[in-house]
Amino acid sequence: MYKEGEEVPDDCGSREEWTLLFWTSLAVIVPVIITLWCSAQRSKRKTHMKDFFRKSKHGWHYTDLFNKPTYCCVCSQHILQGAFCDCCGVCADEQCLRRADRILLCKEIMAPCGPGGGMEHRWVRGNVPLASYCAVCRQQCGTQPKLCDFRCVWCQNTVHDDCMDSLPDADQCELGEFHSLIIPPHYLYQVNKLRRRQPEEYSQLASCCGSGWTPVLVLANTRSGNNMGEALLGEFRTVLNPVQVFDLSELTPSKALQLCTLLPPGSVRVLVCGGDGTVGWVLDAIDTMKLKGLDQFMPRVTILPLGTGNDLSNTLGWGAGYAGEIPVEQVLRNILDAEVVKMDRWKVQVASKGLYFRKPKVLSMNNYFSVGPDALMALNFHAHREKTPSFFSSRIVNKTVYFLYGTKDCLVQECKDLDKRIELELDGERVALPSLEGIIVCNIGYWGGGCRLWEGMGDEPCPPTRLDDGLLEVVGVFGSFHCAQIQVKLANPVRLGQAHTVRLVLKSSKMPMQVDGEPWAQGPCTITITHKTQALMLYHSAEQTDDDDESSASETESPTPHDSPRPPGPASARA
Repeated sequence: MYKEGEEVPDDCGSREEWTLLFWTSLAVIVPVIITLWCSAQRSKRKTHMKDFFRKSKHGWHYTDLFNKPTYCCVCSQHILQGAFCDCCGVCADEQCLRRADRILLCKEIMAPCGPGGGMEHRWVRGNVPLASYCAVCRQQCGTQPKLCDFRCVWCQNTVHDDCMDSLPDADQCELGEFHSLIIPPHYLYQVNKLRRRQPEEYSQLASCCGSGWTPVLVLANTRSGNNMGEALLGEFRTVLNPVQVFDLSELTPSKALQLCTLLPPGSVRVLVCGGDGTVGWVLDAIDTMKLKGLDQFMPRVTILPLGTGNDLSNTLGWGAGYAGEIPVEQVLRNILDAEVVKMDRWKVQVASKGLYFRKPKVLSMNNYFSVGPDALMALNFHAHREKTPSFFSSRIVNKTVYFLYGTKDCLVQECKDLDKRIELELDGERVALPSLEGIIVCNIGYWGGGCRLWEGMGDEPCPPTRLDDGLLEVVGVFGSFHCAQIQVKLANPVRLGQAHTVRLVLKSSKMPMQVDGEPWAQGPCTITITHKTQALMLYHSAEQTDDDDESSASETESPTPHDSPRPPGPASARA
């Protein structure tokens, strides 16, 4: 001990400082080391898990928190985190996962018929859907807080544990409500045994699937709109045969559509989950089938809109955007009730001025071609989305960015004096242009995220539009502010006419252009738009109310294209 007034040695003070520094450093470094070690272990575990999932026959997905009470199908314990199979619905915690993968079978995409010549149920115990009812006693299932009751992964029927013995021995799985949309495992098994695969043999095999069998293929773009594609893939795999569901980020439409050639000709429907660009991608793949002489296997195409604009989906009655407001079961019911219509597709040839030895750029058009302010907004949006794709994962964010670019163009007016830089010909006749900033060539009724461009506002008469008449509607706009006025029905576009062939000549400078939302900057060139082919699409008619049934009964037999809510087209046949 040091007496009062006596000096403390310097080495003692420095020792205390070093001690304090040591413990401070230890308090900072140890948590950092622990965090890095945990992060490394977590990354290592994810790598092992991903490798395990890749080799498994189940469609495992790991989750940190189940959104409803869930029980492990192996140990029967309640679990908060673990993995589930989006094909058969098996759930397991991390400790039981490998055992579950080994002892619990998933849906078999290809299997022979059962002993009775039909298809047997494939039961999975526990975690039955909420509000499901027993197929035997008609009482609610899954009400007890434990692993209980059974669900068939094909027909989706549920049965109590106590009622399972009451099921008749001859009870066969009929694939449930959507049997006409599901590809049964025994059909693919029989196709695989065929030596000569001819369309006639497919039709004979289809007789065992029942009358009116029209299987559906689901093609989803997991990068469209609100990034709902991945969740939708799992929901469709639960209801359908997993072989019918394709992720377009892993497989191209051309390869996915090869399954059509193993099914009866003219029976297949394709559900495209994505935006208008994804639909165009699939339709181009169908055109490739035509070139290969596979016209008889061409499918009918329907849409589940996940993109930002979704104008083609709106035109065909499938809505302006899907955000999970209806379950996938209702989506499939709507497909069952849909009607077949024909839709024109167009070829856009862009021949750059001065490049005579280079082949013209050829694009396919389903919706519209435009040059001017709306193409400029699309070009700016596309450029920024390429730089930071993660930022553009919400439909609301995308539309907000479009609005900001439109506001900017109202001030800058980059596309002014378009009429002095471009010439327009409709069916070979030159059209005198007013002082415009943009020209839009439309094939469908909707434009700009839900605007009826050609019909305009009020009762102003105009020629009707049709999907299959081989005509294009050409309009002009005075700028971004005019486009905004048209979208909120405060103004009309300048109707320039209808034509079978449209030709535009850009004489000078560089202008933004787009085809179905795919923009680019184009120098002096000649653009020629001609008819290419027709695609078979599915149209969803709006449901009528009881009050409208009688009044519209006489109109449904021969609706006029302009007055009817149905898409203009030929006499529609039931899909």
